[in-house]
Amino acid sequence: MNFRLPKTERLHSQKSIKELFDKGSSFFLYPFKVLYLVKEGELDSSSPNQILFSVSKRKIKKATGRNLMKRRMREAYRINKHLLSNFTSQLFIGLLYVSSETMDFKSVEEKTRKVLERIESEVKNQSHE
Repeated sequence: MNFRLPKTERLHSQKSIKELFDKGSSFFLYPFKVLYLVKEGELDSSSPNQILFSVSKRKIKKATGRNLMKRRMREAYRINKHLLSNFTSQLFIGLLYVSSETMDFKSVEEKTRKVLERIESEVKNQSHE
């Protein structure tokens, strides 16, 4: 199993980010607001699922706190990204941290796992309709 998180798996294209915010579906699972968009088409090795991590400057004032939370979110996703590996289409995911307090890694990982499971179930429900 590949536990890396290379740049190809990070959502950094302005066009893709705008598309995610404009056309994507969303749900709230404290402390995350989650946006996701299913890109139809065949999934190949050059187009893996892509994810965006964001922590609001309004909620966490200091850059060190924001960076800490982004590191914890990235690590939690990196360890649990295999939960989304059985799709035939590419996913764009936005993980927005909305709490004003920093959480420990164990809590962030549990919530991230729940988020990924919910994304998986919602995408499966959309594909069956």
